[in-house]
Amino acid sequence: MAPRSVVRECALDLKSHLIFGRLIFLHLALLKSGHRASELRKLAKSRKFEAPRRKCGLAWACLALVFSTAFYNFPVVNDIVKDALEVKCVLPNNYFIWEATRPVADCRICQNDVLFLENVTRENFAPFAYSYRPMVVRGAARDWPAAEDFDYGFFKTLFDGTPGAYDSVEEECQFLNFKTDLYSLREVFTMPQERVNNSDSAQPWYIGWSNCHAEVLNTMRKFYNKPHFLPEDAEHSHVDFIFMGYQQGAFMHLDYISRLMWQAQLRGHKTWRLNPPPECEDVCQRHSFTMNPGDILLLDTRQWYHDTYIKDGEFSLTVSSDYG
Repeated sequence: MAPRSVVRECALDLKSHLIFGRLIFLHLALLKSGHRASELRKLAKSRKFEAPRRKCGLAWACLALVFSTAFYNFPVVNDIVKDALEVKCVLPNNYFIWEATRPVADCRICQNDVLFLENVTRENFAPFAYSYRPMVVRGAARDWPAAEDFDYGFFKTLFDGTPGAYDSVEEECQFLNFKTDLYSLREVFTMPQERVNNSDSAQPWYIGWSNCHAEVLNTMRKFYNKPHFLPEDAEHSHVDFIFMGYQQGAFMHLDYISRLMWQAQLRGHKTWRLNPPPECEDVCQRHSFTMNPGDILLLDTRQWYHDTYIKDGEFSLTVSSDYG
């Protein structure tokens, strides 16, 4: 998520972006309510204002029809949105626009179940190293010093004591507040202690951020390494993410990154839910699994829609990066 910036004027009409974003939102809402992409396509092709088989309001059906007709019958709409992304102006980071321009998925990537592994070596992991299949390696990060030392206080001390660390997150990296009313890392590390500890009267929080400040990243990596089972020539990203907090984690989304992701669960238990892309829902299953402290997840988050939930009362902390 880009830092909040003053939006400068663009030559392209921004109203069109808002309209397309809203239509994408309505489309995703229909999918989440139980309707299938095939139903919306059929509705668009029929060009009749008939409600889908499952009950929903006429307004929803009509809006779904408008969206489906625009995106399936008029390719120029996609071209307009793609042109918008190339305009050199500051636009809000919009998942809806990304979704509108997302390539159609190859459904072969999601036809297998989640693979659970233990005691993995680099040699026996090699056949799976660049697979699109979701994989969980149990206990692979259990002995990392980070599993003992990383917590809220560790990162507060690190950022308070590193000149320019907070500014780097706001200006160069990313801060992800998800559904939390915290809008910067400075706000996170100045919370009242009651909220830090998720006391009964406090509002839960869950946030994440990327670390691209060289000194911060070097300090962090003294406490963990690239997972030992990854190929020797696999590149370690120059940016690592930290995610931490309570209860509801990330909302259902895709990540717009260039490579595969690994994420080590260092504290707490976090449940992941994976949904295939809408165009693959007829051939692929949804999955749900729980990460235990010390587990490492490998996932193509560009292809699998995912959200997370943390076990009630527990504090979750993970470190994540990409590889390729």
